[in-house]
Amino acid sequence: MRLVSDESFMRGALALARRGLGATAPNPSVGCVIVKDGRVIGRGRTQSGGRPHAETEALKAAGAAARGATVYVTLEPCSHTGKTPPCAAALVEAGVARVVIGTLDPNPKVNGQGVAMLREAGVHVTENCLPKESLAVISGFLKVIDSGRPLLRLKLASSLDGRIATKTRESKWLTGEPARRAAHAIRGRHDAVLVGVGTVLADDPELNCRIEGFRAAPLVRIVVDSHLRTPLMSKLVRSATVEPLWILHRDGADASRKRALEQVGVKLFNLAGCAAGVDLPEAMKLLAKQGLTRVLAEGGGTIAAGLLRDHLVDRLAWFHAPAIIGGDGWPSTQGFGIMNLVDMPRFVPVAQERLGDDMLSTFRVAA
Repeated sequence: MRLVSDESFMRGALALARRGLGATAPNPSVGCVIVKDGRVIGRGRTQSGGRPHAETEALKAAGAAARGATVYVTLEPCSHTGKTPPCAAALVEAGVARVVIGTLDPNPKVNGQGVAMLREAGVHVTENCLPKESLAVISGFLKVIDSGRPLLRLKLASSLDGRIATKTRESKWLTGEPARRAAHAIRGRHDAVLVGVGTVLADDPELNCRIEGFRAAPLVRIVVDSHLRTPLMSKLVRSATVEPLWILHRDGADASRKRALEQVGVKLFNLAGCAAGVDLPEAMKLLAKQGLTRVLAEGGGTIAAGLLRDHLVDRLAWFHAPAIIGGDGWPSTQGFGIMNLVDMPRFVPVAQERLGDDMLSTFRVAA
C-alpha cells in the first residue's frame, strides 16, 4: 500500500518539477511535496534562476506541520552550502520523519551525501521512487555533468518529404495553429533557442515563447553567425535589451559591427572556426559554461546538418504537415557527408501526437 502512495505523491512532485523546466538553469528543476496523515501540507519547486530550492519552498508552505511528515522530492536534497544552505540540513531541522527521493543527485558535490546526512540524523530515507521519470526531468543537468554540454533538442517542421520551404523560400505557415502552439510550448521548456544566421536573414524571427503566462523568465536567443551578418534592425537585435541575445561568431568579424551590436545589448562570443563555420562542439561547451542545460535548436537546414554531423543532437521533435513540396524545395537538413548507411545518426521513437492536421514525432538519440 505504501508503494502505491509513494508513487502517487512522487508523480505530484514530478509535475511540479516539469513546470520549472527552462527556468532554473544552471540548477536542475526539482519538485517537492510534503505529506502528513495522507494530506498534502506543502508543495514547492525550484524557483526561477535556480533558487530558492524546492525543499525550501515546500517547508515554507508546510510550516511547523512539517514535523513528523513525509517529504517527496524528485532529486536527492543537497548536502553542501552554496548560494543557499543545504536542503538536507533544512529537512532535518524541520523534524521530518521520512524522505522519499526520486533519484540520487549526480553532482559530485552531493551524490549520496544528502541521503547520508538525513540517515545520520535519524530520518528514514527511501531511494529510487520513479527513478526513470526523475532522471528525465534533470536530463539537461545530467548532460552537463556527463558531457560538459547542454542537452540539445533539434526541432524541425517539414512537409512529408522533409522540405521546410518551397524553392522560393515560402514557409509561412507550413504547419497549423495547434502545431505552432505546441512548438512554442517546447520553446518554453528550454533555457535557450538556437538558430543559424540563415534563418535570421530569411525569416526575421523573434524566437520567444508566445504563450501568455507560460514562463516568466525570457528565453536566451542564440544565433550562430560566423561573420556577424545579423541585421542591426532585425527583431532579435531590436529586442536585445529586453530578451537576451547571444551571437556566436568566429575570428575575423568586423570590429565596428561588433561594437554596434554590443552597444545595443547583444552578447558576443568569439569561437574558433572550422571549414563549415563556427566550431559547434566548442560552442556547446561554451553554452554549458554560461549556465545553460537545455537548448532547443530550430534550424534551418545548415545548422541542423552541422549539429547532426557533429553528433550533438540528443532529442528530435519533428512536426510533419500532411503535404508534399517536392525535390526543388528547401530540405530540413543540408548535406553533411553521409556516404554509408551505417554512418547515419540514428534515433529511437519515443512518442507521436496528432496536432490538428499535423503530426509531432519525438525521438531520442540511439545509444
